[in-house]
This record gives sequence, structure tokens and C-alpha cells, in this order.
Amino acid sequence: MVELLSSPDAWISLATLSFLEIVLGIDNLIFISIMASKLPAHQQHTARVLGLGLALVTRLVLLASVVWLVRLTAPILNVGDLALSWRDIILIVGGMFLLAKATLEIHSAVEGEEHEPSGASASALFGIVVAQIVALDVIFSLDSVLTAVGLTDKFPIMATAIVLAILVMLFLAKPLSGFVERHPTVKMLALSFLLLIGLALTADGLHFHIPRGYLYFAIVFSVMVEVLNLLARRNRKNGKRAGNA
Repeated sequence: MVELLSSPDAWISLATLSFLEIVLGIDNLIFISIMASKLPAHQQHTARVLGLGLALVTRLVLLASVVWLVRLTAPILNVGDLALSWRDIILIVGGMFLLAKATLEIHSAVEGEEHEPSGASASALFGIVVAQIVALDVIFSLDSVLTAVGLTDKFPIMATAIVLAILVMLFLAKPLSGFVERHPTVKMLALSFLLLIGLALTADGLHFHIPRGYLYFAIVFSVMVEVLNLLARRNRKNGKRAGNA
């Protein structure tokens, strides 16, 4: 451990991996924020903390099971010329779930309809939301841990980077959730990002890799356009106030 602390390469690996883990965790955080917004205000923070806490536990457990994780890539099912592993199946199921969930959320936001059981009590709804967060935590954690394993073979570095990323996301969770809820167009954009991520996960599971650079470019470009829209909207409001004064 002392050797790692004194090694510049170890610090560079930690910084790089921490940055990648934060980037990979943003989609997880967006999903948790959107799902938590369905709960009463006093339960939302608990759901976000619980969701990110479970994400941390899942990542560390998978990281400690690197040998088992490597075996997940061994083919177990042949569909025509396509050899699928457990990892592929998990990514396909998770990607399709994300596509379906994001589509339902977009429909609910536009049509004003709820897709949760109408008779569910507050505790039951909390359980439903947490269960969905846990399911997606597993999918996002798999992608995150595979990235960590591919970058370094030092468990302390991988574990530290994951913990740092979760702490950053925990710090950002509340302000991000509030911002998304205050701006419906941002929420719609976030749901569109989840559609992109769901497509990418499904494609990865089918051995068709979409370079993440394309996805990140689309996301960053869309965010920049939306920032300009928000600034223009604020300027119009300020102009109207100045005119009325």
C-alpha cells in the first residue's frame, strides 16, 4: 500500500479512473434522480442516498469478485452466429429495461399519466422505486467495474476510485434532482439520454459496440443547446420584467 501511495503512476491511474467512474455514474445518478422524484418530498433524499449506497456496495462486491466477473464473458448460449455470455445477457436485459422505462417516463411526462399502481401505499411505492434503482444499479455497476478492471489491476486503486465517484454523485444528487424537476425540458433531455444509454447497453450485449465518444458528443452537444435555451428563456423573462417596471 505504501508503494502505491509513493507511485506517480498509481496517482495518475487513480485520477483517470475516478474521472471515468464519475462520467459513467452520471447516467446512474440521472436515473436515480428521476425515480426518486416520484416519491413524496420527505422520502426522496432517503431514496437517493439508499440508491447510491447500494450502487457503492454492488460495485465493491463485483470488484472483489474479479475472477467471477471474468467468467461472465464466457459464452453460455449460442443464437445463430451470436455467442452470448452472462454479461451480454445482463446488458441486453438492462438495456431493454432502460429503453422501456425511459419511454414510459417520457409518455407519463407528456401525457400526464402515472404508470405506478394507483392503489400503492407510500411504503409500497418506496419499495417499487428502490427495487427499480437496485436493478439498474447492477447493470451500471457491471459496466463501471469492467472499466476499472480494464484500466488497472490494483484493487486499492479501483476501490478508492469507485468510492470517490459515489461520494461525488452523492454530493450532486440533490441539486441535480432539484434542477431536473424545476426544468421539464431538462428532464425530457435526461430521459432521452437514458434512451441512448439503453440502446448502447443493448448493442454491447449483442456484440455491436457503439463508441462512447459518439454518445458523449451527442449528450454534450444537446446539453449545450439546452443551456442556450435556458439562458434565452431567462433573458426573455428579465426583459419582460424590465418592460413592466
